[in-house]
Amino acid sequence: MGKKALLLHLSDWVQGQPTNLDQLLGRVVLIEVFQVNCPGCFLYSLPQAIDLHQRYYDKGLSVIGMATAFEDFDKNNLQNLELLISQDKVIGEPLRVLDKENRLINGQLPYHIPFPVAMDKISKQQEEITDDEITRFINQHIPDFSHHNQDEQKQIQQKVSDYLQSSLYTPETFTLYALRGTPSHIVVDKKGDLSACEFGYFSELEWIISNLLQE
Repeated sequence: MGKKALLLHLSDWVQGQPTNLDQLLGRVVLIEVFQVNCPGCFLYSLPQAIDLHQRYYDKGLSVIGMATAFEDFDKNNLQNLELLISQDKVIGEPLRVLDKENRLINGQLPYHIPFPVAMDKISKQQEEITDDEITRFINQHIPDFSHHNQDEQKQIQQKVSDYLQSSLYTPETFTLYALRGTPSHIVVDKKGDLSACEFGYFSELEWIISNLLQE
């Protein structure tokens, strides 16, 4: 920590004006990194980020929500992010989990994300994974493939296809900051230096932000 924070690589702003860290010097910045198909993001981290935004914005905190995608690319996409922001609707696992825990109101989140939200830039290396690539991977890594029955073989092929598809995509900001998953929290001080970069539950987040705001 203490080194200059890297500029964000973002593709689409679905809420708020396009901005970057070099435009927010003089303010403390929290980048709340989430995936649209991440239940924990909606249960814990986004409500925490909203609370921090509401209590500390006027004191000098800027919160940016960044949706990324390192898995489940059919769900963690711009279309579902736009649905979230425009209608407060969740999909996939968040929908199942939040509905089970009675956290939704008429199928919608009980809160709205108030701060700017953008999509991480997702680079794609090639068009699609071919059947030959799937077969080659299976031959190299699953030598007992032929011993499985037909249904099991189809399941293996699908899992290999999903795995190889994920390797086609690079979430640029996620990769720049060497993040390990979602939710993640990136904190930048008033000088633009990186103060914290944490994955999962971050008990010291408010304490760090409060201290940085006083500097």
